This record gives sequence, C-alpha cells and structure tokens, in this order.
Amino acid sequence: MKKILPILLALALSIMVVALQSSFNLTSVDYTAIALEEAAVVSQAVLTVEATPHKISKMYYQQQLIGIVTDTSKITSLLAEVYKETYKVNFPNTNIGLGEDVYITSEESYSTYENKDAEIFDYLKKNDLFSVEATKIEFSNGAVIFVKNIDDFDIAKEQYLLNFISQSSLELIKNKQLPSELNTYGDREIAINVLQTTTISKSLAPQSKILMDKNAIIYFLSYGYGVAKKTYTVQQYDTVEGVGSKTGLSAQQIVTINNDVLKSTTQILEVGSTLNVTYFDSPITVVVTRERLTKEVVYAPATQYVNDPSLREGIRVTQTNEQDGYANVKYKDTWINGILTGGEKISSIIIKQPIREVIRVGTMIIPNIGSGKFRWPVDNPSITCRFGCYSGHNGLDMQNRYNLYGNVYAADRGVVYQTGYDGLSGNYIIINHNNGLMTKYNHMSRPAFFKAGVVVEKGEIIGKIGMTGYATGPHVHFMIIVNGTPVNPCRYLGC
Repeated sequence: MKKILPILLALALSIMVVALQSSFNLTSVDYTAIALEEAAVVSQAVLTVEATPHKISKMYYQQQLIGIVTDTSKITSLLAEVYKETYKVNFPNTNIGLGEDVYITSEESYSTYENKDAEIFDYLKKNDLFSVEATKIEFSNGAVIFVKNIDDFDIAKEQYLLNFISQSSLELIKNKQLPSELNTYGDREIAINVLQTTTISKSLAPQSKILMDKNAIIYFLSYGYGVAKKTYTVQQYDTVEGVGSKTGLSAQQIVTINNDVLKSTTQILEVGSTLNVTYFDSPITVVVTRERLTKEVVYAPATQYVNDPSLREGIRVTQTNEQDGYANVKYKDTWINGILTGGEKISSIIIKQPIREVIRVGTMIIPNIGSGKFRWPVDNPSITCRFGCYSGHNGLDMQNRYNLYGNVYAADRGVVYQTGYDGLSGNYIIINHNNGLMTKYNHMSRPAFFKAGVVVEKGEIIGKIGMTGYATGPHVHFMIIVNGTPVNPCRYLGC
C-alpha cells in the first residue's frame, strides 16, 4: 500500500495540471492559433510562443496587414534610400514619409515572428506607398489640392481668371483702378472676386495627388476632380452661334472655353477642327461685375384709336405714324463662372421720345390688320441663334436675359390663326396679321393664352417662354412668314 500511494499522488497532480491548463487556455497550440488569425501580405512564421506577452509592430495599408516589422528604426533609413532613388530629382530639398494610408500599430503578443523586414520594405517600394512633402491648399468650400510649387498656383490662378476678364482690366483692378468710363455702347469690367478663400500649409501627400505644374493646376481650377471633357468637330457651314445652339452653350461660352483658338463670336470656323464644348465645372466661384451701356428701344404707347363717325365702317385713316424712341441704358451685370446670372439697371436716359400711333376708325371697329412694324416678342432680348445659324434654322432664337421664363408678346396686332403642340415646336402660336405677314412663336412653357380667331393687340401677352419641344434651354424660336415663306426676322426687328 505504501508503494502504491506515491503513484496515486503523482497521477492526481497530473490531472490537476491538465485541468488548470485547460481552464486558462495556455497551451502552445492555442497561442499559435491566435497569432495566425489575421492574414498578411507578407507571410511570417511563428518562431516561438512565449509565456509572457511582448510588444510587436504591425504595418497596415488600407486596413490590410502588410506584415510585422521587427525593427521599426530601419524605416528612417528606408525613407532616406527611397527619397534619394525616386524623389530627389523632382522634389529636391524636401522630406518623404510613409503613404497616407500606411500606418503602424503596436500591440501585445505572445508570439515571436521571423524577420521579414526586407520583404515588407520591398512591398512598400514596389507599390510606391510613400508620401512627399508638398504645398497643401485648402479652399473654404472643402476642396483640397497639393502642388509642387506655390508660384505655379499663383500663375495658374491668374491665367484661369483670364477666362472671365481681360488682362488689361485685371491689372487695373489689382492696382485698385478701373477702366475708363463708358462713353460709347459696350461694357467695362469693374470688379472680380473669387468667393472661396484659401489656407496654405506644408503636408505629406502621395506623388500621384500632387499637381506638378501650372497646366495641371489650371485643369483642376477649370474642371475639378476628374470631369470628362466633351468635344465637337466643326462641320461645313457651322458658326460659333450654331455650335453653341447644338451643344446647349452660348456663343460667348464657346469662345471663353476655347480662347486659345477663338477670339470672337463671329470668327470663321475651320471645318474638321475640334472645339471643347465642356463648360467649366470649377471648384471655385469667380464673380465678375460689368457695367454695360446699351441702346434700348423705347416703345410708343399702345395705338390710340379715335372713333370717327365721318368714316364708314371698316375704313381707317392713320393720323399719326408710330415712331419708336430710344434710350441710353446702363446696367450692372453679374457673371458667375462666365454665365450671366443677373443685372441691375443703373440709369436710363431717353435720347429720342417715342411717338404714339393715332388711327381714326369707323365706329366700333377693332382693327385686326397689322401695322407691318414689329416689336421684339420678349423683354431684354438676347439672341442665342440667328436665322440660318445652322442648316434648316428658319427663325431667330432669343432669350430674356434677366427672366428666362418671362412673357411672350405679340409682335404686331392680328388674329390668332393657329395654336398647338408638336415635338419640334413644342407649344406654339401663329398670328395672321392680315397683310401678307404671319408670325410664329415656338417652345412656350404652356399652351398659348388665346385660341384661334381671337384678335390680339401689338404687345399683348400671348404666352410664357419655355423649352417644350426640341430645345436645349428656355427660349423663343420666333418666325416671320411672308406670303408663306419664312424670312429673317432681323429685316423687321433691326437686329
């Protein structure tokens, strides 16, 4: 019995040790399983599993474990080596660091791993996972860019502004001066302002995100991040206005974004040449203020009809012929990124007073025969595509420069001949002026205000500007038809 007792005690102690190991999960097999749970780019074997934990350094790229760095002090030597081999030529006298998505964490581990620092560093070099010190420019609207040279940014910004303002005006405004006062019709630039402010600092950035020269910076200022450019190949008979009409841009916008080859809206285009038709989508907002002096028609008051019982019914006699006057009107126009967004009338001086038309008519007769003298069918007219600006364009496209969806007016008195809708004209109205002339007004936002057979006066509101039918923007396609044939409305409007 005495011989068996030591054996039983040893057996009991062994059972207790196994139970304790199981309860505290301290087996070497369990340590290894924990160490190998996270997959790494660089495979590293577990050399030993210790009884007590020690610190290890894990290097990640975009939350993917690259590997465990044995000696982090060698990273400094790695950066110096990479800078000399790859970055020194393009970025002299500067610093580099690990890439913006590369980071190192420190944690406790029971495992000791094999040294794969060389392979980890080779992975960093192969994938260029480094950042270089550059100038960081933060815009107040949240946009951020990195540039190699701040002087390139200053030059590029000024060159970009020349898309919207002349060099001479920009130089004057920078020196707190203004161009000469307007004494002839035209405009002058009186202010330019970039709404966003900038904060400039030094920061590390991937080489791929650094704008290396002024051309790259100009492209960013023009189109922001990754806008695909659209182009148009000039065809026979194309005009600047016509290209703009086809692509949804104004003639001036076409000139602005192609200022390297176009100097005016009337320039003759070379067939086969390529034009940029992608308008600015800039991360900055450039506001230019212009004063504009223009000659505007002052329309005579509505015709005065005087009943004359001495004339038989249906007879009319013009006592006073209508004459339009004109005024010199000055506006302050606001342009944002090259687009007219609003205007304010500063002054208006009538140079020639209009003369009202006076007609003597038989009692109770309402004239339905036009005068043959037309007014513009919209207020504040701006022509966007002239008669024949592209093949088959048989009218005059015009906008109200300050109210894109404003009123449409009868250009002369007459009888509504037809109203309707079709896929090309949209909502339209045709007026018969009963003197061999008819007018048509297309693309109205809703059906015409009058039905066929109704007599309308010159200047009476007949609808609203719209973009129904085949139209790239709100406008009126205005036609004058003489004995059934469309003619250029400018022959009657004087445009």
